Amino acid sequence: MPAKIPQSETRSHQRVAEHYRIEKELAGRLRSAPKEKRRQLYTAAYDELFRRVPDHPQLTLKASAVSREAEMAARLKLLSSYLSEDVTYLEIGPGDCALAIAVAQRVRKVYAVDVSNEIAAGVKLPENLELVISDGSTIPVPSGSVDLAYSDQLMEHLHPDDAAEQLGNIYQALRPGGVYVCITPNRLSGPHDVSRYFDDVATGFHLREYSVGELVRLFRAAGFRKFKVLAGGGHFHLALVPLLVRAAEKFLSVLPPSFGRTLARGLPLRLIMGAKLVARK
Repeated sequence: MPAKIPQSETRSHQRVAEHYRIEKELAGRLRSAPKEKRRQLYTAAYDELFRRVPDHPQLTLKASAVSREAEMAARLKLLSSYLSEDVTYLEIGPGDCALAIAVAQRVRKVYAVDVSNEIAAGVKLPENLELVISDGSTIPVPSGSVDLAYSDQLMEHLHPDDAAEQLGNIYQALRPGGVYVCITPNRLSGPHDVSRYFDDVATGFHLREYSVGELVRLFRAAGFRKFKVLAGGGHFHLALVPLLVRAAEKFLSVLPPSFGRTLARGLPLRLIMGAKLVARK
């Protein structure tokens, strides 16, 4: 049984434990699968997860759109300076496409790239929004066509061997000067998937969680050269140089893991650990 379930979790301990068991089983398949098999397995694994866990939070959130208005407004504000009527927007891992649909009202074209059809099933999409199914690494949109790419809670779901390939494909999809806003939970305050109730490191569909320093190295290898970090939350963010965040991460990394994790999850370090990486081509 879970060691500690927060009050914000509305499901029973039994249902959370069952979710954990199923997700860990499917994640194990992804972790051990060779690359060519993973190309089909991403879609199959996520479709199976959502079928076997019908009360998965990503599915139940579709029925509570009103409670998500504040979150949606904050995301739109974060992206607003990059949006205009001549922009082509790419969202990787769009979930139920709620944000992509909202952005579609402000831009020329939206590509929503996901590995699963299940989570957006039954959602009415606007004419300028194209839902594209990927194998987990490919970004099947025209090269050099994207002004703004965005992902939230995506990088951690990739097999580590696929992360560099996907980043390279996002880089190719961007036009010169295009921007990628990447939000992913920080490894030093994790784990952040359902295994957080059971394990000290991510063992569910967060196949690898990253620090900001690790992300910057991955992005540089893909070709990105200009970076900034947006620290904060809600409607307020402060731009930081990655070096400052990496210094905080280095301090936490030399502490005992449980103590460092506790510090990383508390204020003020939580605002830095939950930072958003903005990379420009």
